[in-house]
Amino acid sequence: MATSVPDTPLDTIWPDLPLAAWQDTYATLHLWTQIVGKIRLALAPNLNHWWHSTLYVTPRGLTTGAIPYATRNFQISFDFLEHQLQIDTSDGITKRIALAPRSVADFYRDVMDALSEMGIKVPIWTMPQEVAEPIPFDRDDRHTAYDPEYAQRCWRILVQADRVMSAFRSRFIGKSSPVHFFWGSFDLAVTRFSGRPAPEHPGGIPNMSDWVTREAYSHEVSSCGFWPGGGSIVEPVFYAYAYPAPEGFPDYTVQPKEAFYSSQMQEFILPYEAVRQADDPDATLLAFFQSTYEAAANLGHWDRAALERPLALQS
Repeated sequence: MATSVPDTPLDTIWPDLPLAAWQDTYATLHLWTQIVGKIRLALAPNLNHWWHSTLYVTPRGLTTGAIPYATRNFQISFDFLEHQLQIDTSDGITKRIALAPRSVADFYRDVMDALSEMGIKVPIWTMPQEVAEPIPFDRDDRHTAYDPEYAQRCWRILVQADRVMSAFRSRFIGKSSPVHFFWGSFDLAVTRFSGRPAPEHPGGIPNMSDWVTREAYSHEVSSCGFWPGGGSIVEPVFYAYAYPAPEGFPDYTVQPKEAFYSSQMQEFILPYEAVRQADDPDATLLAFFQSTYEAAANLGHWDRAALERPLALQS
């Protein structure tokens, strides 16, 4: 039976997210997701390219998925509808922590206390990753903002990005990452692999150890995703890059017309606002993902016939 979909205002589906309006909430939420992500990283079995550390988009927020702990498992989830962090165990215990203006240190203590009360002991490295001037979680009383409206707006964009990126992922039958959220950089990404090893990554990414980067980029990739912005990027953007970038990559013609290659970021950029204002946001975003992948695959001589689902079978 077909299910009807109610009409929803565009501003709810693709909401406005000006960086200046929520940058303090963004900074706090970034650190909260790092605490939760590091808990998964500490306990989950290692997977290639750090896939065991990521979070996933849900119909209510972000989640770790099931994390093993001895003979039990547990899950930690951000709920941006009721604005709470929920921890569930496989033996039926649930704890909830309010998402509200509070310091990172308070949030860290509440999460660790809740886990301890559930019989889960998990020490984590308390130093944040990939942020400027990091403060250990247990000593961070500087970041305290939480605006529920903007936290929810960001999640609603992640819902749409996850949906379109999942459709894009389905076109590829080679090795591909899940659509997943990296708490270090606070971005949603999906990555395709050519199947060939990559040259050793030179490292040098600010606030990231070179050995971490080299594991992430051990094989040739074409990657795309969504990032709310930060630093010199003062607006949310969709992005796409290749490693290693083949010769001619920055000059390849991509779609839509609003997309461009950023020499500073060394990747293609599509402003979120161009997608939000498009007559067909899904088609606009898929065109960006597909054309930037073709830039990597064509110039890098990927075996596209072996790696891609036949056009007649694509969704």
